[in-house]
Amino acid sequence: MEFLQPSTWPEALQMKLANPDATPIAGGTDVMVEINLDRHRPSAIIDLTRITDLNEWGMEDGLLRIGAGVTYARIIDELGDKLPGLAMASRTVGSPQIRNRGTVGGNLGSASPAGDAHPPLLASDALVELVSSGGTRRLPAREFFTGPKRNAMRKDELISAFLIAPAKGPQQFSKVGTRNAMVIAVCSIALAIDSETRHVGTGIGSAAPTPVVATEAERYLEGVLDESGQWDRPSEVDAKALAHFGELVAAAARPIDDVRGTAAYRRHALSVMARRTFGWAWDEYRTRRAA
Repeated sequence: MEFLQPSTWPEALQMKLANPDATPIAGGTDVMVEINLDRHRPSAIIDLTRITDLNEWGMEDGLLRIGAGVTYARIIDELGDKLPGLAMASRTVGSPQIRNRGTVGGNLGSASPAGDAHPPLLASDALVELVSSGGTRRLPAREFFTGPKRNAMRKDELISAFLIAPAKGPQQFSKVGTRNAMVIAVCSIALAIDSETRHVGTGIGSAAPTPVVATEAERYLEGVLDESGQWDRPSEVDAKALAHFGELVAAAARPIDDVRGTAAYRRHALSVMARRTFGWAWDEYRTRRAA
């Protein structure tokens, strides 16, 4: 196995161009597990830890541009007020040691259906920035995942950043696991209320071949809130409407039976979590409007 260690971003891109099958590594919390268990042994590794550009974040045209090397711990500490949903998800990732090393960029690269960062990115319509020596393109997160542990990256591309709007309303994240800590999700859901566009965003993890969005559920709940005038005069949402919202979220999933849970359990859990996460977010929205 060849070990490559660029010092600059252009150098990294040239190495990727010359070694299209090389696996990039930053925190290594996914890649090293695969190597240690002999599940995957790449021909070459490109170590990106020396590239300082990947560790920076800032505002760009109204969006937060967050470098692929920014760790979960930094997202919690530095961006928790701007991206509460992603910060909630980041707190559920592994142990403090993993959060200090692991990155959202790496989570995107591995493209696991169970990646904890993916549902909040979907719920907030994030973009993934992909760069090659030939140029840059930005792809909606909703189009980035193409299959189990597969994504839309080309052979000569690296993930440089993701772009996401600062929260414009309450956000929530909920996850079911087989124990309370350091656990892969049986299923998870993120929810984001955008009070400006009056949009309810969703993201579902570990319940389909890829992370998915419950588009029909989003449209249904937005319609309920529009028709009842609750965006302007928020009150408690009808229990039957919430139950149907949960059913639509569950219907958007395509789960399987595996060692962590059955498909039926995943659908049931998603329905419950959908109702709860919206309820928590809506209570916060009502409180803000009343203040």
